[in-house]
Amino acid sequence: MKVDIDRILKEADYLLTNKCTVREGAKQFGISKSTFHSDVVYKLKKIDIKKYEEVQSLMDYHFSIRHIRGGEATRNKFKTARSSLKR
Repeated sequence: MKVDIDRILKEADYLLTNKCTVREGAKQFGISKSTFHSDVVYKLKKIDIKKYEEVQSLMDYHFSIRHIRGGEATRNKFKTARSSLKR
């Protein structure tokens, strides 16, 4: 397993600066969600424990509100579908 320390630190900085989700971060760096997640959760812990704790705090927050985000996404999906049917 190759560890790209620079990339992992850049991903962590981006995540903390933009308060983005794993999906948004992975899209920004052009990698899979699984790779991004393993970088900022498992590999970062071995590189920089302070930054890992900050990232983990943000990840816990996103985990705690995921049910709300899912509901908003569904609501917007059906709202868009309804408005396109009215035309």
